[in-house]
Order: sequence, then C-alpha cells, then structure tokens
Amino acid sequence: MQPSLATLTAVLLALTALPAAAQKKYTGPRPLSPDAPFLVHAGKLVPVETGAARESQGKNETSYTVEGSASPTKTPVPEPVFLFLSDKINPERLSLYKMETKSGQRTLAIPSDPHKKKDNARPIFILVTPLENKLFKVEVNEPLDNGEYCLSPEGSNTVFCFNEF
Repeated sequence: MQPSLATLTAVLLALTALPAAAQKKYTGPRPLSPDAPFLVHAGKLVPVETGAARESQGKNETSYTVEGSASPTKTPVPEPVFLFLSDKINPERLSLYKMETKSGQRTLAIPSDPHKKKDNARPIFILVTPLENKLFKVEVNEPLDNGEYCLSPEGSNTVFCFNEF
C-alpha cells in the first residue's frame, strides 16, 4: 500500500517544523525599554545614545548632524551585537552609518547624486534575527573601523549612536 500525497505532504511539513520547535527559548538579558537598541557587552546590556539628527539641505547633499563630538556609548568590539525590543520601530528597517566628526558635531552627508556616494554615506551591513516575539538580535555584519556610528530607522531622524574604539 502506497502512502497518499496528503500523507507525504503532512510528513514533510512535520519534518520541516522540527528544527523550529527544537530552538531554545531566549534566556539572556532583556532590553529595559522598547524601540532602542542595547549594546551587548559581556552578558550585560548597555543603552546606546538616543537622539535626533538635525537635517539640512545643501547644494549637492543632505546632511544629518548630531550634537557632540563623540558618543558616550563606547565599544571595543569590531562587530557589535545589539538587542532590540520592538514596539513601534521595525528593527528590520534600521540602517547603520559611519559619521564624521566636524566642529564638535557628528555629521553624515548623503550626496544628492547616488553615483557620487561617499564611503561613509553607504549603509553598513547588519543582520537582524528574531529571538522571540518582538525581541531581535541586531548584529553588525562587517568589521567597523574606529569612529562614530549611528543606527537609524528608515525615514526617521531618530538616531542611536555609539563609538567604536
């Protein structure tokens, strides 16, 4: 007697569901507040600097400026990891940029012509992994040089800044 197509389909679905069911529940530290990334350092969570970038239009570029020459949040880890508890911000819409320090401020300049992009104007690769309902791990997916960085949700001037040293 041969199994039916429905039986084979059910067995295949059950087998593919096993790895998902076998995943362990996340038991590590949890962010204290939603919609802000927390830097993971030695099993502890460190809040990042949160603020708003001031936007200004220039002749050939749009600039985003954050007050202060350096973020108080610092990490020596070249590929930092963050935990993000999502409420209103979708962590999959976050972008990471390197900022330049000029005249005591951090600045990101994005050229109007996309063919003339500066190195710091390109987003840096990040990987967003769901850990459980509304809790995500955000990993920087390439080594960072020393300097100032900000995560920002697309379409927003909200910034989450940190310093790589």
